[in-house]
Amino acid sequence: MTGTTNKTPIFSWAVPKELGIPADPLRLRLDFHHQSTVMTYFQGDIVTTKQVDAMDVAHALASDLSFGSGLLPSDTLWWQNTRRGPVFALYVEPKIWKLALQEDIKKPPQRFNIPLPGLIFLCTPGQAPWVYALKKRPTKETDIVYRAPLANIFNNGRSCPAVINIPPESRAWYSPFFVSFFSATADLSHRSKKYPKNVLQLWKYLEGKKKFPVNDLVEHGTISDLMTMAM
Repeated sequence: MTGTTNKTPIFSWAVPKELGIPADPLRLRLDFHHQSTVMTYFQGDIVTTKQVDAMDVAHALASDLSFGSGLLPSDTLWWQNTRRGPVFALYVEPKIWKLALQEDIKKPPQRFNIPLPGLIFLCTPGQAPWVYALKKRPTKETDIVYRAPLANIFNNGRSCPAVINIPPESRAWYSPFFVSFFSATADLSHRSKKYPKNVLQLWKYLEGKKKFPVNDLVEHGTISDLMTMAM
């Protein structure tokens, strides 16, 4: 949409005329409405108005910003800055873990020494991590991600914050997850092909074994899905 204006500048500096400072003409105006963003561009006598994407505006304004992640934890796969803060994707190599399962507060916890596959932890300072499994360290965004064969994790991969003391230091993000007591909570089903109803049965099967059977993993999505999901 175009139109014309008179010869008087639309906006002028609020300074005395006797100072001889020329007017500072308006070149561009952004109007943020509830459901849209409108850009008005002033070029001489021509006024052009069009609707724009707010994200395009944000990217344009941020293009000249310079920022860094600082020192990253070892085995960091990627780092992203989101509306809720920075997200670090940490890869943990397959190994045998010591896990404690507390099903009855009146009884001692059950202790397990079981092998687990490679894991991805999506971590944000002060928040419970999101946990997924891998058959191997990922090298491309199309690599398959699997549901972690663990308790205390919801269907979407988020872990239970109530059972984990989350530290602010990035280097220790996944350690509290393993030293905390696990319980028969969150989503225990569809985390194992061999034991689809309850992953804790898989723990009992794996007790004392040296290697996790990766063919037992249940598919969740891809690395790309994790990189683009809203946390």
